[in-house]
Amino acid sequence: MKIGILGSGLMGGTLGTIWAMAGHEVTFSYARTPGKLDRLARGAGARTGTPAEAVQTADAVLLAVHWSRVEDVVSRAGDMDNTIVLNCCVPLDRQNRDLVVGTTTSGAEELARLRPDVRFVSTFNTSPSEALFNVFSARDESPRPHLLYYGDDADAKAVAGRLIADVGYEPLDAGPLRTARFVEPFAMVTAELAYAQPGGPELVYRFDRIHRHSE
Repeated sequence: MKIGILGSGLMGGTLGTIWAMAGHEVTFSYARTPGKLDRLARGAGARTGTPAEAVQTADAVLLAVHWSRVEDVVSRAGDMDNTIVLNCCVPLDRQNRDLVVGTTTSGAEELARLRPDVRFVSTFNTSPSEALFNVFSARDESPRPHLLYYGDDADAKAVAGRLIADVGYEPLDAGPLRTARFVEPFAMVTAELAYAQPGGPELVYRFDRIHRHSE
């Protein structure tokens, strides 16, 4: 699969590298310095390009930038009609402390209103980037940790599910895009556990059901 990466920070750089290791054709784009894209591409055996170039040939795109830069990168991406976009952005203020939208709408829904031509699926926003390489290394172990994903386009969600599984997670369908109203605050919980509580940031989670046996 051809994957375009919009954003070269910890999440975009790590996921792009892992997908390249898994055999996908990856194009990194959007960095403050071109040298950062070149380093990522060399390390992953991938390519670099502008946001528009990354989107143009992609089967799927990862949007992984700070919320304050979403409109800029989306405008630079150009024509995204019918593009499948995995969105891992959490709508945080510039201090990365508080959500700037929530409960009656969500960052995911605001993005969908901004670009109604795009087939958005939200995911990876509840996983610290520091956990990703270890999850990938343990991908043959069972049970895998869960990763939530949600959106309104069934085919786009199927593509997202395959890419989530390639990283080493078990994809867990959390319903329509409006689920973001509740998952984005949950992402703040995972960030609290990963970065403010003891144990380190390599945090994963799994939801299980209790099956009662009839007597």
